[in-house]
Amino acid sequence: MTSQLRQDPETRTASILAVAQELLREVGYENFLPAEVARRCGISEGLVYRYFPTKRSLLTRVAEDWFAEILSLEPELASVEGPRARLRYVIAYSLGVVRKEPKLTRFVYLELRPSSDYRETRAYELNRRFTGILQQVVREGVAAGHFRPDVDPHLLRDFVFGAIEYQSWGYLRGENAPSVEETADAIADLVYRAIAV
Repeated sequence: MTSQLRQDPETRTASILAVAQELLREVGYENFLPAEVARRCGISEGLVYRYFPTKRSLLTRVAEDWFAEILSLEPELASVEGPRARLRYVIAYSLGVVRKEPKLTRFVYLELRPSSDYRETRAYELNRRFTGILQQVVREGVAAGHFRPDVDPHLLRDFVFGAIEYQSWGYLRGENAPSVEETADAIADLVYRAIAV
């Protein structure tokens, strides 16, 4: 087994990121300490900062890896048939992502997105790719004659993901929230009725 002190840079980075994500899940970004990541990795705090100069850079990389992971939706969506079912699938998947990673979602919503440099990050590009999946579903629905031709995919994306975020806040605050299935059905029905031919 490779010593914690003699790992190559790629293995070290992966180890730090895995521990950081685990810690973030446990304590949230407000209580997240790079020193605890170092302790759990069996290395010095200075070594963590050699790879990630700030707490924010470490958490941003965790968020980027998370966005890359949730983009696995793309191949699964290909097997979903019908415009309403495809629309609902994207909505349910997005709600499920929030439920699976509430503390990481809070970091993205409250810390990462409001930052002035957010649009220059890889996280922003990955998020655009993810939300762009919904736009593609809408474009395909328009092209097939299922959705009205005057539907603006960008505006609809904002509407749907705004609804998802708003419906998620109760859960993110630790309150009781309707199930993913109920919420996905409600949003998908409302949207589908508004845009269907």
